[in-house]
Amino acid sequence: MYENDSLKDYSQVRQLAIRSLFEIIEQSSEGTIIVDRQARIVWMNERYARRFGLADAASAIGQPCEAVIPGSLMREVVTNGKPILLDMLDTAKEPFVVMRLPIHDDQGALIGAIGFALFDELRSLSPLLKRYSSMQQELASTRSQLRARQARYSFAQFVGSSAASLEAKRRARRGAGSDSPVLLLGETGTGKELLAHAIHAASARAHKAFVSINSAAIPEALLEAEFFGTAPGAFTGADRKGRSGKLQLAEGGTLFLDEIGDMPLALQSKLLRVLQEKEYEPVGSNQMLRSDVRIIAATSIDLQAAMAQGRFRADLYYRLNVLPIAVPPLRERLEDLPALCEAILAELGSQYELEPDAQALLGRHAWPGNIRELRNVLERATLLADQPRLALADLHSALGPVCLAAPESGRMSYRDACERFERQLIIDALAEHAGNVPQAARALGLGRSTLYKKMVVLGIQSQ
Repeated sequence: MYENDSLKDYSQVRQLAIRSLFEIIEQSSEGTIIVDRQARIVWMNERYARRFGLADAASAIGQPCEAVIPGSLMREVVTNGKPILLDMLDTAKEPFVVMRLPIHDDQGALIGAIGFALFDELRSLSPLLKRYSSMQQELASTRSQLRARQARYSFAQFVGSSAASLEAKRRARRGAGSDSPVLLLGETGTGKELLAHAIHAASARAHKAFVSINSAAIPEALLEAEFFGTAPGAFTGADRKGRSGKLQLAEGGTLFLDEIGDMPLALQSKLLRVLQEKEYEPVGSNQMLRSDVRIIAATSIDLQAAMAQGRFRADLYYRLNVLPIAVPPLRERLEDLPALCEAILAELGSQYELEPDAQALLGRHAWPGNIRELRNVLERATLLADQPRLALADLHSALGPVCLAAPESGRMSYRDACERFERQLIIDALAEHAGNVPQAARALGLGRSTLYKKMVVLGIQSQ
């Protein structure tokens, strides 16, 4: 039945196979060691002995493995009986890739272990190690990008218990429970972006990216590429590998479109397609990409007025306006001022507190810049104040000429009235044009440099 009668002797064949395997590995490896049940060396080849500075292998016999090979894990193998098939062993000269196997007798009892140093200087494994290192770097980069694109705020950071604030938070929490578009409406500085972050953080997409894009802050010529990305070599100067757009970066997560009222009409039609068909094309590409993003949009302008003027598409407005949320200006939620001041001062890391008359002064201010302006005023006051309690004079100084409190005589001076009027006029123009100074200057009939100078004098910052 068998071509060779010797095959009938399974035990002999097994022994021959084991001996042959041992000889092959021992001859091709950089070193071999055998230890007994107590992890004492019972055999070591000459190459391995010389690697560890021994005159010959015989001098290693009977020694604990760690005494000859620092960092050896042979004792672990003879303790638990589990092999260590691939591991790194650091030595004084170079690292080894090693394999450690338990040894059992014919009855299955653990009697020792054998170890092989498979590769010297990792030359044979360099392609694998390079690939592993590259994958680790890509993973670390992806994790870093995702951390950078996670929501930074929660609903707890939208401070306020006024009726207007509670209604805004109630609607925002409703929005977090669905994938429908949300449209945040409100003046600049009211906290629209904070609410957008909070909606994402409370949604089922919280583990994915939160990506924002400001339509007013990016030149119109670059906005489409920023939004949809570019194909390799799409235009002169484009990245040869192509570039991911905000839609692709937000895949599976949330895309926040800030100041959407300033989005060009041509891009509005393409955004409408994304919302309706869930697909888009990168610039310069013929490939259609699927899109799974949740859209949250925000604007500080009157979109209905923009529609009437032909500056905003009606169909896009109705597609975005599924859940509108009016974010109230600070002047309509003045009862939130004490809590807001406390939260802002804590965020600034200061130990300052407000005197009652200073708090009352803040309540008489118009707050055209809303929460952003309040934070600016409090930060300035803490930097200028000499006392831990901010008094009326400290807030007067921080507010500057824009304070609405009447002087003690009960009548405002002509100069103060002119400054207040001019400041409010400029702030309104900037708000109407989403902080675009050149556009606001044209609307006011001023030169751009003239408007910039007035803003510096009046302490107005472009939003």
